[in-house]
Amino acid sequence: MTELARLKFYATQPHSCSYLPDEQATTLFLDPSQPMNVQLYAELSDLGFRRSGDHLYRPHCQSCNACVPARIPVADFVPNRQQRKAWRRNADLQVCRVRPAFSEEYYALYVRYIEQRHADGDMYPPSREQFSTFLVRDLSFCHFFEFRLEGRLLAVAVADLLSTGLSAVYTFYDPDEERRSLGRFAVLWQIAECRRLELASVYLGYWIKKCRKMSYKTQYRPLELLVNQHWARLT
Repeated sequence: MTELARLKFYATQPHSCSYLPDEQATTLFLDPSQPMNVQLYAELSDLGFRRSGDHLYRPHCQSCNACVPARIPVADFVPNRQQRKAWRRNADLQVCRVRPAFSEEYYALYVRYIEQRHADGDMYPPSREQFSTFLVRDLSFCHFFEFRLEGRLLAVAVADLLSTGLSAVYTFYDPDEERRSLGRFAVLWQIAECRRLELASVYLGYWIKKCRKMSYKTQYRPLELLVNQHWARLT
């Protein structure tokens, strides 16, 4: 194992929280000079860290602990009725794993998704630089999973393949295909892929109880939350 105690971390100055407008956020980053290998990433994921671009981070707020790391233990996952429907509705899609890259096809889909689904968020307005810095990274463990219907790109799930599971970095999809529930299907597909690869978990990032946009994560049961440095199942 990596000697985590020897690692250096840096905290940002307090800034406006992206999820809770009345809160100030502080973020803890791994020293960017530390090589980000897959073993270190997996160990830090189990401590609640996430990846954004080339950086590993986790919330480090002084007066708030609302951001709770969440993961799905795939061996015990049981889909609910809505999830079973989403799986069936997307049985006609082809999924292909490719290396991260910039393409006009990806970017056009990303722009439509951000503009129609997240125009109120801090990723609006989208830009080529933002897309590339956030998602197109030359990291051995990072993959784009394309979801296509007869060649037409409907969704891209960006995920990191770790020894402990898949870390779901970001998913963007065709906002006009609402009936397919592509966001839900992307999570279900990653659960199935973890099972196929005999991996333990899908890491979903942070769950925030008071944030409506995060509520979908509790639909995947069982769900494990990292509380007081211990993973416990949500009841």
